[in-house]
Amino acid sequence: MPFEIDTGTPFGRRAQQRLRETKLAWLVTTGEDGTPQPVPVWFLWDRDASFLLYSRPATAKLRNIEARPRVALHLDGNGEGGDIVVVLGDASVTDDPPASDVPAYVQKYAAFIARNSWTPESFAADYCVPLRIEATRLRGF
Repeated sequence: MPFEIDTGTPFGRRAQQRLRETKLAWLVTTGEDGTPQPVPVWFLWDRDASFLLYSRPATAKLRNIEARPRVALHLDGNGEGGDIVVVLGDASVTDDPPASDVPAYVQKYAAFIARNSWTPESFAADYCVPLRIEATRLRGF
């Protein structure tokens, strides 16, 4: 099933809004032994079926993606078992520009960057590996 959001449904409208506005998600990769490896990530939904993320180099997440590119991007629910949004897709390292050169990313995470005593440039130097998730499916309720 291709990735698309049916904004004619209440779930589709909520999912679209949350994917645009939510700042933290859980990226789930799979370790060599098949164990799920969830890590919190910042992400930007900047293309129809594509999400941009950045990583520090030499992480388990990158090794997992290289060997097993199927991933899930989970947004936290509402704390009561609802408002669940999960994007399934394939992740890969890309040649996207540094985070500091992506105005929408810098704007979305400006407060987080400042709170961690980074500038956009120092964040981009630390998290210098761009990743993309090419979404294939949306799940949730």
